[in-house]
Amino acid sequence: MSGSTQPSQQVDWILRGGTVLTMNPARTIHAPGSVAIQGDSIVAVGPVAEIDAAYTAAETLDCCDHVVMPGLINTHTHAPMALLRGLADDLRLDVWLHGYILPVEREFVNPEFCFLGTLLSCAEMLRGGVTTFVDMYYHEEEVAWAAVQAGMRGICGETIVKLPTPDAVAFEQGLTYLSDLIAHWAGHELIMAVPAPHSIYMTTPEILRETTAIALQHGVPQLIHVAETAGEVEEWMTSTTRRPVRWLEEQGILESDVVAAHCVHISREEALLLAETGTGVAHNPTSNLKLASGVAPVWSMIEAGVHVGVGTDGCASNNDLDMFEEMRLAALLAKGVGGSPVALPSEDAVAMATIEGARAVFLDHLIGSLEPGKRADLIVLDMSQTHSLPHFETTGLNIYSRIVYASHRSDVRDVFVNGKQLVRGRALQSVDEGAILDQTRDLAQRINAFFVAREESVLDKLVDIGGLEQQETFEVQAKGFAPEGFDPDKALAIPEITITGHSSRDQYDTYLFFGDGLGERLRYREDNVLEPDGEIHPIYTLTLTGPAKEAEFENSVVLSRARYTAPADRSLRFYREYFAPSAIREVSKHRERYHIRFKGVDLAVNVDRITSPPQPKLYIEVKSRTWSQQDAFRKAGLIGELLHLLGSQPEDMLGQEYVDLVAAD
Repeated sequence: MSGSTQPSQQVDWILRGGTVLTMNPARTIHAPGSVAIQGDSIVAVGPVAEIDAAYTAAETLDCCDHVVMPGLINTHTHAPMALLRGLADDLRLDVWLHGYILPVEREFVNPEFCFLGTLLSCAEMLRGGVTTFVDMYYHEEEVAWAAVQAGMRGICGETIVKLPTPDAVAFEQGLTYLSDLIAHWAGHELIMAVPAPHSIYMTTPEILRETTAIALQHGVPQLIHVAETAGEVEEWMTSTTRRPVRWLEEQGILESDVVAAHCVHISREEALLLAETGTGVAHNPTSNLKLASGVAPVWSMIEAGVHVGVGTDGCASNNDLDMFEEMRLAALLAKGVGGSPVALPSEDAVAMATIEGARAVFLDHLIGSLEPGKRADLIVLDMSQTHSLPHFETTGLNIYSRIVYASHRSDVRDVFVNGKQLVRGRALQSVDEGAILDQTRDLAQRINAFFVAREESVLDKLVDIGGLEQQETFEVQAKGFAPEGFDPDKALAIPEITITGHSSRDQYDTYLFFGDGLGERLRYREDNVLEPDGEIHPIYTLTLTGPAKEAEFENSVVLSRARYTAPADRSLRFYREYFAPSAIREVSKHRERYHIRFKGVDLAVNVDRITSPPQPKLYIEVKSRTWSQQDAFRKAGLIGELLHLLGSQPEDMLGQEYVDLVAAD
């Protein structure tokens, strides 16, 4: 028996007669065994007879046909996001995050949201045998209070980014909140508050140096997402010439204790660097698969000496907090990707969810194994169900394979944290589940109404992803066929016209149509400006227009309205997937653009050749911004005069956009 005992020593609890999986350095298994608990700690672990001889308990829990093991450690999650479960699925990470998650966070995330969401997560995690969770989100003060109410152990990471967040208008405010949070929870028996800079791409070197200084000052780890997607790594290497882990090390960030979530796309050199700096890793297999981020090289990291734990990530990207599923996937993915059935054995998968997870988050001196002196965080797992039978003891390791490959979270019968029984016979003791579910349903209805209304407005969806205001612009324009043999340089070289600027460019327009195609349309333009030295300067813009012209004047001059024009800071693929248009049309053209002054008015003259779908004729387009009906009428007359000077006849004029012209052909 490990640990010293006194005959008939009184303790609070004896968990008696189960298969005790200690996860201690020797990986001792007592079958049958018992665990004695006094207060918040384990006082003895050993065979049934020895514990019976040495201890008497106020309460004894019969664990026959059950496994008694360390509580599971969820090394990475976003607990409040349980309230966003199923909000938007089967999307790429950028569309999911920027198109759906961030808009709802801006609208709904507040202290009450975070408290309720964390209680909902705690209820789910406790039922699934999780006793410790590592969180990254906002309003972590509320996350901590919810964890305390539920009785769970939590590492609560306040997210710091370079942009405004639900609880900080600027990162300086976030750092102040963080410092107060850490000081408030210092020394708490269940909660450790820590910095959580989101990632290298959502922060700055200055922010990361600040969070590192705070972590070192208070002696706590910090949490960060690292190398989650291939695109993230490629962009970072392009801008810095450094791989993410190497960059973090060179910046001094890894001088503090760090828990790096994901690490899907790291090199062998980076794995060795993680081991050298003692950085822990949180592996999130389900989330990485669901978001198609890839499969982390877990076995390679473990071989390099990295402590790797298992996490669920948040419910918005998983969509559950099932650590049994994560253990199973971790083991299976390592085998499938590595091409070896001996990669990541079930014993190692259990270790990742217990003692290795504790090491990864720097709490192995307190939790992760059943040893005298450690906190009494443990679970009782039912092994009498049909999916767990029969039981073999052929290798000495069968118990690990039963847990990883056959057990379910519903097999968790009892849960203890800090010596307190939080789940008794599968019933939650610390959380009012009914009240939480009622509040969750009410909030879900409000979130649903918000998104239903938003989906009906292309403009609302556009503003949501950019955080910008609606900007209406009005334009007077006319276009038509150019005369045969038209030479713009000669045609514009007349006394009435002064050329103030000229550029050549290739434009690639993609139009997204909605509904029946007669309403709003969104144009994505890649405008490649051809510089005199041969360089190409690309400009990407979005323009949202309505279905109708505001007015039409003589010579087919029209007044049109662009409801929104802004830089396109995301890929065309993103906009296609986010807006899900009913139809898409593409038009490409070569444009010679002239800025001119005609009778005291600035105008733009575009000479266009449509290259796709190819058109035989050259087009002339004249346009000018306007601000009033009177100004529009005056400029419409000038445009008519200019077109006449350039040789266009009334019958050559066209009242349609290029996308409509080519569609009609």
